[in-house]
Amino acid sequence: RELLQMAQENATATLASLRAEWEADEGRAVQALEELRQALGLSEAPARIECYDISNIQGNHAVGSMVVFVKGVARKSDYRRFRIRTVMGANDFAMMAEVLKRRFGRRGEGGQDESFGTRPDLIVVDGGKGQLNAALQALEEVGVTDVPVIGLAKEHEDIYLPGRPDPIQLARGSQGLFLLQRIRDEAHRFAVSYHR
Repeated sequence: RELLQMAQENATATLASLRAEWEADEGRAVQALEELRQALGLSEAPARIECYDISNIQGNHAVGSMVVFVKGVARKSDYRRFRIRTVMGANDFAMMAEVLKRRFGRRGEGGQDESFGTRPDLIVVDGGKGQLNAALQALEEVGVTDVPVIGLAKEHEDIYLPGRPDPIQLARGSQGLFLLQRIRDEAHRFAVSYHR
């Protein structure tokens, strides 16, 4: 009886600890999304964020990845991989454009992937001003002009916004920056694993 009571107390304590951890994680996600809303000048915190990355070796075996985070949490069921079909040689800009055209060109088609019918609140492309401009042009060609798009460059964690010549930076300890880094790193991991 004492052993059973001790096991029950341990289970209760573990559950309380897990609940506190879940609430803290949710609080950090809410804080991160609010920081992004303010820093990027969005009208609402971005609930669904899609991030895109390209992986290749000097243009060979090129692939792209799409990862999705909803309310700061990875939604792996919505991840997608793309084999680059139309670009020969090392041209990350054209590869990014192909991936985005294929993803957003599928909206509304009958029988297509359900996750492609869900519009993101924010698109993040791995890279700087060049990748951002390629993404914006590709999205405009498929008629998507109302979704905010940013580029996240690795070296200094610069955030590039459309129409702004200079990047912005979030504070090094900010939850918003941690979230963007986590999303970008996950897109990179997913692209590299497919490439391999």
